[in-house]
Parts: sequence; C-alpha cells; structure tokens
Amino acid sequence: MKKQFVFILLCLCVTASAQVKSYFPAADQWERKTPTSLRVDSNLIQQAIQYALTHETKYPRNLMLSQAMQFGKEPFSDPIGPMASRGPVAGVIVYKGFIIAEWGNLNAVEMVNSVTKSMVSTVVGLAVQKGLIRSIEDKVYSYLPPIELVNTPTTDQNPIHQTAFIYPFDSEHNQKINWNHLLRQTSDWEGVLWGKPDWADRPSDKQDEWTTRKRFEPGTVYKYNDTRVNALALAATAVWRKPLPEVLREQVMQPIGASNTWAWTGYKNAWIVLDGKMIQSVSGGGHFGGGLFINAYDMARFGLLTLRKGNWNGKQIIAEDWINQSLTPTTANT
Repeated sequence: MKKQFVFILLCLCVTASAQVKSYFPAADQWERKTPTSLRVDSNLIQQAIQYALTHETKYPRNLMLSQAMQFGKEPFSDPIGPMASRGPVAGVIVYKGFIIAEWGNLNAVEMVNSVTKSMVSTVVGLAVQKGLIRSIEDKVYSYLPPIELVNTPTTDQNPIHQTAFIYPFDSEHNQKINWNHLLRQTSDWEGVLWGKPDWADRPSDKQDEWTTRKRFEPGTVYKYNDTRVNALALAATAVWRKPLPEVLREQVMQPIGASNTWAWTGYKNAWIVLDGKMIQSVSGGGHFGGGLFINAYDMARFGLLTLRKGNWNGKQIIAEDWINQSLTPTTANT
C-alpha cells in the first residue's frame, strides 16, 4: 500500500482536565502554543520532528515513477487519473486543538493516496445521517439507477452490442453486497470498473486463477482493493446524485474552516450522467491516480474533527456513532 506522502502527526493524547475548554481553530487562523505551555516535553517533540525529517520514503518524489516502481508489475496498472510530484517532508503536530509544532511547507497541496478512503467513508456516513441510505445492511443494488456513461465504449463496432449504461451491482454475486461490506472491504465485488478489473489490483501470483478465482460470500473475507472502493464511490455518487467533492466541501470542509485549495479527483474515463448533468465519479485512492490532494493544515482539521468524534465546536458534523463504527473491527479482519 502506498504511504501517505504528507507527513502529518496528530497527537491524540487526551487529558481529563475540566478546566480547559476544547479549542477549535477558526477558518482564518489557528492558534499556536509552545509544547511546554501545555506540559508537553519539547525535547521529545524535537525528536519526533527529526525522525520525520530523516525517514522520508525512499520512493521518488515523481509519483508517476513511484507508482510504476510499486505497482508496475500489476496488469492494467497504468494511472488513468492525475498525479502530482510530492514536495519535501512537512508536518504539523496538533495537541488539544492547538498547533504546537510544524515544519516544512504546510500549504503545499499533496496527494494523500489511500487517506482518501476516509473521505469516501465520511460521505457515505453523511448519506446515512440524511436518510439517503436507510441502513448500511441494505443491498447496494437496490439504491442505484442505471449508470449512464458519458464515454460509451467504442471497441465493439456492432451497434446492437453497444450500451450507454453499466450495472455494477447486478450480477448474482454482487447483488448480495451491502453497504457495510463495501465500507469494510469484505464485499469481494466482481467486475471491471473504469477499465480496472477487480482481480488486477494486487493480484494473486497464480496468473491462471486471475479470471477464474473463487468467489467468497460478502462479509467473510477481507481484501484491500481500490477497484472495489471505486465501486463504493460510484454508488455513493448515485445516491447523492451530485459530485462527492461537492458533498464533502459543503457538509464537512467548509464547516471546519478548511481552505479552498484541496481537490478530490477521479479518472479521465470515470464520467457519468445523472439528472442530465455530467459528473465525475471520484476515486477512493491514488493507486491508479486521482483521489484527494490536500495541504497539511486542512488534513489536520479533518483529523481533529475525527478525534473529537465528528463534533466541531458544538456542531455534530459527522455522527459520533459513525466514527465509532469506523473504529470497530470485523471478524473478517480483526
């Protein structure tokens, strides 16, 4: 799995002091405090910073090259979404809501790869909060309209074989999949989405089994798989009936005071039509390019929101129960 290239340290220490009111940074400022003023050992903070500076990933900062080195042996591994070269190591340490240390260029917008999956989970959780998804135990296929593609495949020249629609959850196996299976990567979703087969993502070394693999009952086997997360993102887009970055911006990032410099992108071929509008179905990570690009300050705000169980200065943005469910393991992956 790719490492997060924006090095962010969120100090999760919680004290029982009832005298200190929880601090939440305003949109246009973030208060700094010295470590010692909050009874934090400044020497240990410096050691942590030095460790970060001297343990940068050995992969190239050119992420196209880095992706090729990590996943080039996989079939169909070429990126089809945008990628951006990362900058030097940068980080911020937040304690009790205050910034107590920072280094590097924290305004640099960096590709955060699979941290994007937290955003996918969040927009699905918000759909549950608003009743767009009645229960995460519901079968996904029952929520989806036919997905109209903007770019209809043209490899088959027979016009009666052409279709403008895809039905990603209509196979006998995929109809068994519920939202919870997709969220926990236990769905064993089968198929090809945006040109990426499910079996081509971190495939078995037994090549003759790639297309004939055993199907596991949803919920029984865990498998880290970006194609299946992208299927979840597509399903969530269909439920919201608008772009997921728009949902994230309006429901989360603006309320917590994030900047407007972040971007959440998909693949060049991942365009659909919903209610007469062209919408890009965004990706859940950077495995094939795309995903979330964000600076360290904005990422730290999202981390602080998560630490505070979805509450921001008295407003419950993400349901606390959703945060708790996100931290609960399953029997398939304990």
